[in-house]
Amino acid sequence: MSRKVLISGGTGLIGTRLAEMLIDAGYEVALLSREAHVERFRRFHWDPRHDDIDEHAIPYADYVINLAGASVSDGKWTEERKKEIIDSRTQGTNLLARTLARGNHHVQTFLSASAIGLYGDQGSDVVDENTLPDPDDFLADVARQWELAAQRVQALGIRTVIVRIGIVLSADGGALPVIAKPTKLGAGAPLGSGKQYMSWIHIDDLCRLFIQAMEEKEWRGVYNGVAPHPVTNREFTETLAEVLHRPLVLPKVPAFGLKLLMGEMSEIVLASQRVSADKVLQHGYRFEYPHLQEALEEIYEPEE
Repeated sequence: MSRKVLISGGTGLIGTRLAEMLIDAGYEVALLSREAHVERFRRFHWDPRHDDIDEHAIPYADYVINLAGASVSDGKWTEERKKEIIDSRTQGTNLLARTLARGNHHVQTFLSASAIGLYGDQGSDVVDENTLPDPDDFLADVARQWELAAQRVQALGIRTVIVRIGIVLSADGGALPVIAKPTKLGAGAPLGSGKQYMSWIHIDDLCRLFIQAMEEKEWRGVYNGVAPHPVTNREFTETLAEVLHRPLVLPKVPAFGLKLLMGEMSEIVLASQRVSADKVLQHGYRFEYPHLQEALEEIYEPEE
């Protein structure tokens, strides 16, 4: 049985780990990339900005996993940067949808990333997959446009799964090394009120969730990719300090200071998102790291 997976955004944080885990599970993996050389993997060229994709890429695949998108946390959100963040998601997804629409392929399943940013700032309210997007929030708009593009594949009759990803915990990149840096230096502090909820997921749990959603045909539509126990920013900071064996010495970092420093991008750390994992649990997904402490210990204890 042919088991070939094509990944866009496969050189990013999630894609790199997911490709490794797919290979360990016996899949063949190829990456869509603008780079001329990709280590260890078969590569097909694409450049969504110029509507360009290798004609052999889609016919290669049984499954397509779409992760491509510029980081939301690199640099201030100028108007130009905001356009790049949206375009990097929608252009690639639309290109995949148009290519799939031409036929001449045997793609069974299309999985696409989205983000819990879709919900905007929801305070302490628990949100699930039926919660509507925040109409006035930039990150919500990014996720909404990304999902609309993915739904074009669904409209072709291809089983489509959209995963709204929370804060991904990994030592290799993403938010955690940035959040952990002050704590490692003994200067950790809650951000803003410290009461805002953070919905997180260990990178290995997220990758396993993608693989299960890919393999099991009853998965279709939208799912939250978050662990079942979100925590407040204060709890997150305290748990991180405990795992790193560092004191928490500073008072809270005030919200206005973060806004001065980060501009609109402070939304990433100040927005409160208490996101439900019930739907993936009902689909039989079992988290290896359902609680924050065990997730952080897995990441940091090997350093001890």
